[in-house]
Amino acid sequence: MRAVEVYNNGILAGILTEEHRNQFVFRYDDNYFSDISKPAISLTLLKTRKEYRSEFLFPFFSNMLSEGANRKLQSAQLRIDEEDDFGLLMATAQNDTIGAITVKPGQDEPR
Repeated sequence: MRAVEVYNNGILAGILTEEHRNQFVFRYDDNYFSDISKPAISLTLLKTRKEYRSEFLFPFFSNMLSEGANRKLQSAQLRIDEEDDFGLLMATAQNDTIGAITVKPGQDEPR
């Protein structure tokens, strides 16, 4: 199992977990979920539900990943399987992302 903390403008919004290769969970942080001034991180991950489950990496997160030649280059340089979307997300979406969302390895993951 792997997990990342999901931040919205530097504020912890929730935890994204890969329970196994075909089971992903996004769960809003209790404080973030309860604060009505904090927006949902995505139109597809609304704050009307606290937890979302999927058999594939949520499109919102997979859309944060590079494609084509950039993906091949990142995979080679980082020594991550090109098909490992979650691993690539963990390695590449920590700092320089387009938009307000960043991810950081969870408490059990190396930083």
